[in-house]
Amino acid sequence: MAVNFHNDPAVGFGGGPFRAEIDLYDCEVDGEIPSGFNGTFYRVGPDWLYPPRYNNDVVFNGDGHAAMFRIANGHADFKSRFVHTQRYEANYEAREMLFGVYRNRYTDDPRVRSLSGGTANTHVVYHNGKILALKEDSPPVILDPHTLETVDNYYTFGDKLKSLTFTAHPKVDEATGEMIFFGYEAAGEATRDIAVYAADRQGNITWEAWVKAPYTCMLHDFAVTETHIAFLVIPYVTSVERMKQGEVHWAWDNQAPTWFGVMRRNGDGKDIRWFKGPERCATHTMGAFSDGDKVYVDMDMGTSGQFPFFPFLHGAQWDPQKAAGFVTRLSVDLSKNSESYDMEVMYPKDGGALPRQDERYVCHPYKIGIMPAMGFDAGGMRSRVMMFDHSTRKTKAYTLPAGDSVQEPVFAPRRKDAPEGDGWIVSMVSRGKEAGRSDFIILDTDHLEDGPVATIKLPFRAMSQVHGWWVPDWHLPVT
Repeated sequence: MAVNFHNDPAVGFGGGPFRAEIDLYDCEVDGEIPSGFNGTFYRVGPDWLYPPRYNNDVVFNGDGHAAMFRIANGHADFKSRFVHTQRYEANYEAREMLFGVYRNRYTDDPRVRSLSGGTANTHVVYHNGKILALKEDSPPVILDPHTLETVDNYYTFGDKLKSLTFTAHPKVDEATGEMIFFGYEAAGEATRDIAVYAADRQGNITWEAWVKAPYTCMLHDFAVTETHIAFLVIPYVTSVERMKQGEVHWAWDNQAPTWFGVMRRNGDGKDIRWFKGPERCATHTMGAFSDGDKVYVDMDMGTSGQFPFFPFLHGAQWDPQKAAGFVTRLSVDLSKNSESYDMEVMYPKDGGALPRQDERYVCHPYKIGIMPAMGFDAGGMRSRVMMFDHSTRKTKAYTLPAGDSVQEPVFAPRRKDAPEGDGWIVSMVSRGKEAGRSDFIILDTDHLEDGPVATIKLPFRAMSQVHGWWVPDWHLPVT
């Protein structure tokens, strides 16, 4: 049967399936790429090689499609490749989708039950000379940083990774060279097990600890400081019973509390403490730090489930106002006997999602964060790139033209030893008045409000991303 996507809503992420692998040499540039701005921006997102097997699927179930902008000496080249996961290879060979609804192996074609269902479609992270393409239900897939070709479609750190899963948001501590990561449902689907690890700068696992979550839930991101690790348990819940009924993996349970868990970094996990909180939803960490026994974690937080395509239990429904995320600081003092965590909405007028920071300060005290946001002006609602200074609680922003939308922004330092937040913010932009055609913009943090100093133009709508990663030239291995 010929391929036909039938306008299924599940494939509509970013304008629909892209499906093309592209090499575009010497992209058109408006403005001038800054002198010394040399490196590679990597991005990945869900893209459907074949239509969903079932019509009740969600956008996050597309195959991983990675792309890169290689920027050097004022020029930029674009490349995109599908991530050759075990799932991709099986679908490609069969010329059809063999895997069922989102993260539900009970709905797969029996021919692929023994294969990994991981899509590697959520994040790309650079460590030890490798690009790790990530999806939190499976081990990493390793991509060549220069070609995006798949090198290893089930990477387990020399069989040292005992967890069956691996987060989409590992933290790379530049001070030590370590990558700290975890897996939830680490012992199998719907288990409460969380496995936490560290790998040294050569990629060797040096630490492992196992803990139990209060209940099985989505743990998309976590926080790491110099001395602590923290998890926020939110009530996206699952069960084997739900999956055997053909449901997608997650549903929002508004009757379940949140729990904020804190443990020592490099400990055995036995010291973990869980602090109770109200119904909240936060899936991404902007930054985190410790001050003695006090632990602070900044996240984009809403008061209810933030994904409209996952079911809501107990008669609840998705509410866009409750789903709106605001930068919120969670904190606990481990020297006290408190049973709950504290929350402070830091910027109540600036709602958004997908926060990031200057990656050189991950795991350490920081003051600068960035985030895409929405704002109103005389032209109506418009997309913005925002920069937050926590030391002053002041913000600045670049507001996009009406109809355009920005994807997750990423920080690029001006030079290796530049002060925190001194450099550029880079991001993909979809041009709403040009059928979603894609541009890559470079914003100077000193003059954010002035807009891009350079715009790298693509003559097509690129596949949409979830997350991206900037690797400056001083980190990339020599070809």
